[in-house]
Amino acid sequence: MNPPSQAHALFALSIPDYLNGEADGSIRHEYIDGQVYAMAGGSARHNLIAVNVGSLLDTRLPETCEVFVADMKVRIHRIDDSRFYYPDVMACCREEDKEAYYRESPCLIIEVLSDATERPNRLEIHRFEKFQAYRQLETLQEYLLLNQHYPEATLFRRRNAWQAEIYRKGTFRLESVDVTVSFDVLYRRVRF
Repeated sequence: MNPPSQAHALFALSIPDYLNGEADGSIRHEYIDGQVYAMAGGSARHNLIAVNVGSLLDTRLPETCEVFVADMKVRIHRIDDSRFYYPDVMACCREEDKEAYYRESPCLIIEVLSDATERPNRLEIHRFEKFQAYRQLETLQEYLLLNQHYPEATLFRRRNAWQAEIYRKGTFRLESVDVTVSFDVLYRRVRF
């Protein structure tokens, strides 16, 4: 996901107005309970990693699954809070989840960690704010964070009570989509 470029919410907005604005606009925004945050572009490394993992998943998943890279929102809706984020990569395998501009039932979310933001510590945002929100998605089985500054993958699995598994070389398995991931593929063409 590309980071928000402003630490301040621009203004409060209803969900229908937010979705209409996102459909018509060229700048993406995160939506957190009525507050809208502009998004900044990602680095070349960030984009290469996201495309690499998205391409791998797209070629390995069955036709019943969809893989989205960067421009599809995920919606987290609770009684007292609604959020829309743009994960870097998201896999969705539920046929009934077919909104035009967002999904609500991903089984896998992948984020490439970014450091270009004015919001507090990007790693903290991914690991805490978003992680807490994503865990509310009943269908989410795995959450993967990829470092763009050196080869490292931090994988959280629902079945392991969301405990971190850290990988730095070789391969690891994404059980939610039954795909083995190689660091050679993840970091193909990425220069550190």
